[in-house]
Amino acid sequence: MERKLSHTALVILGLLSSGTKSGYDIKRIVDRSTRFFWSASYGQIYPELRGLTERGLVRGEPGGQGGRARTVHELTRAGREALESWLHADDEFVHEIRDEGMLKLFFADAADPEARLANLAAMRRRYDALARRLRDEIEPLAAESPGAFPLLTARFGAEYYEWLVDWCDRAEAELRAASSKRTRRARPSSPTTLEP
Repeated sequence: MERKLSHTALVILGLLSSGTKSGYDIKRIVDRSTRFFWSASYGQIYPELRGLTERGLVRGEPGGQGGRARTVHELTRAGREALESWLHADDEFVHEIRDEGMLKLFFADAADPEARLANLAAMRRRYDALARRLRDEIEPLAAESPGAFPLLTARFGAEYYEWLVDWCDRAEAELRAASSKRTRRARPSSPTTLEP
């Protein structure tokens, strides 16, 4: 039975489908595009390139750029078929969120109210910065791509982070309202004086 391709391998095949690239080129493109929803490090890319070459899905040839010796990679027919097979597969998608701010929020009962609000504020700042970066930097790059789908994906990312900013605002308002209710309930009422 054929070994299943890793998601990093699929990222590589997808990027090579538009033309030859070095491992460095792949990492640079990942950092400006897929890393917002599927990242890949040099430590993942180069071993995957070797494995894809051994499996006959990618072919590498020496190709210097700017005086540096680099190997440039291209898809083989088998590599294109593997990519197309994955794109047509009706498998259940892997959807994984790894967000340390959300992890802190999950355990926030163990923190004081100020730490909870500070965490939410930090999450909001991070999401807002990512949304702005996607709108200001990544969408224009994606708009220059030959296909329509990089731009569609960039818009999805920007709208996702904008939704998270709104969610943080709503969560903060909810926490502040709950804290205000607790404070009012805990405050002793002033004694009523009886007039003679």
